[in-house]
Amino acid sequence: MTSYDSVAPVEGIYLNIANGKIDGQDLKIFIDAALTWLKTNQQIVNALNVFPVPDGDTGTNMVLTMQAAQNEILSSRETNVGKMAHILAQGALMGARGNSGVILSQLLRGFARALDNLETMDAPLLVKACIEARNTAYKGVVRPVEGTILTVAKDVAAEAELAILETQDLLELLKRIVKAADVSVKHTPELLPILKQANVVDSGGKGLFYLLDGILRFIQNQSLENPEMIIQPLSAIKTSEAMESIEPGQDYEVVIDFQPQQQFNLDNYYQGLSQMGTSIQVGEGDGMYRMHIHVPEENRYTPIDFTLKQGTITKVFIENLVAQMEENIKGKNQRIETTHIDPGQIAVIAVSPGFGISRIFASLGAAAIVDGGQTMNPSTEEILKAFEDLPTDKVIVLPNNKNIVMAAMASTSASVKHVAVIPSLSIPQGLSAMLHLTPDGDFDQVVENMKNSLQDVETAEITVATRNATINDIEVKEGEVIGLLNGKLIFASNSIVETCLSLLNSAKTDEKERITLFYGDNVKISEVDQIAEKIQAVYPSHEIEIHEGGQPHYKLIIAVE
Repeated sequence: MTSYDSVAPVEGIYLNIANGKIDGQDLKIFIDAALTWLKTNQQIVNALNVFPVPDGDTGTNMVLTMQAAQNEILSSRETNVGKMAHILAQGALMGARGNSGVILSQLLRGFARALDNLETMDAPLLVKACIEARNTAYKGVVRPVEGTILTVAKDVAAEAELAILETQDLLELLKRIVKAADVSVKHTPELLPILKQANVVDSGGKGLFYLLDGILRFIQNQSLENPEMIIQPLSAIKTSEAMESIEPGQDYEVVIDFQPQQQFNLDNYYQGLSQMGTSIQVGEGDGMYRMHIHVPEENRYTPIDFTLKQGTITKVFIENLVAQMEENIKGKNQRIETTHIDPGQIAVIAVSPGFGISRIFASLGAAAIVDGGQTMNPSTEEILKAFEDLPTDKVIVLPNNKNIVMAAMASTSASVKHVAVIPSLSIPQGLSAMLHLTPDGDFDQVVENMKNSLQDVETAEITVATRNATINDIEVKEGEVIGLLNGKLIFASNSIVETCLSLLNSAKTDEKERITLFYGDNVKISEVDQIAEKIQAVYPSHEIEIHEGGQPHYKLIIAVE
């Protein structure tokens, strides 16, 4: 259990806290500490994935959201705590990614609203800010679910209300708030059965805890650089996809397989790595360890030298992330002819995870494409920028992913245009909606038709399990091919064909007419052709189409109509 009382506060910050007043510059310092601690433990939050699929990105989304918020105040000399909080909240809103990022931005918005235009924040005002943060976040979610980041925010506010009756000391209040967040996170599996099944706590709630704990750790002069250790299955540590941005210290990716010496100390190894770089992950299996780290260029060989002292290296992978990112951007920038929009027409903005899928959306009339999907959720600002300069005030957004819907909704409140979000949760749903687009039609009617069309298609997705798990009474082994139907895990096997056929059977494909396969960037067309032949043999009267999707992580996305 973490101790919240053992370390003395930093002298300068403590003086302000002891005086019971926090100003804008203090808040700025606290945000930096909170973000630093979250970034240090980013991979731990990412690993708290309910389904064993390769799309754990809550930590990344929260870091990028907070990074956008911090960027807004980085050079600010504002001392008014209320004004600083409002600048911070606006930055978080525009940079919000994923559901966790959007909820985080709403927490900051409520926090800022309570501070209004006040010069300083004292203990009672901190309590008021926690309460307003909770209220604003709950109001921002249509169907709040307990056992999530919302619950942690609620428990923090409740503890703050109790604590203020006993103490006006800001440091004591913060200690109790952080402890309440810690306890609340640990309790989330009792409130959300799917978390208990997966044997994880809520990732968004854990991220919020790290933000609050980072502030307390900074005040108490504890390290913000040494991550809490997490060991993953060996095969879960893989070379990454190119990132959309490279932070300082992430010039090179290094992955090392090694056999440890008998005296190998895993904790010391982990802490040693934390002095070299970021995005540290360590996997274990079959007497082997796999280490993953991002390092600056001058340190690209340091992890190798360090690991040589721990045992025998069997494999090393080094990737220039900057060059990989540039190549990825170059691929994304291949020319896609989107639809020209005249003033007064309806413009559709579609979020797409791959070049092939983007090309299809464009061919169906999309006016702009936003790159995004699993592990690469676009920000509110990126969605907003996609349509703000279009010569029309009638805009429809297709998020095409459950974790992008909230960011898309946030873009509507940030624009003066008439923007409607069709809550498409998958690529097949988005494409189905596109078939009902009439650019010169009545806006409200088109929106209604597109929303209704979401029920016309079943979505099946096939990927590879990243860990062992038992979900919905289905036992999944790491490395197995797993199938999801409309977002629900329903099958696992060692065969992609077997998984496909099981999904199609569950989707009642015999009652439908068309099967469309979108294959990912990790699948060969020859393999897809063989799969299609097997499917055609079972459904001889169905029309089967094959399209290059280009999506990462998911071997196949299947539409059944």
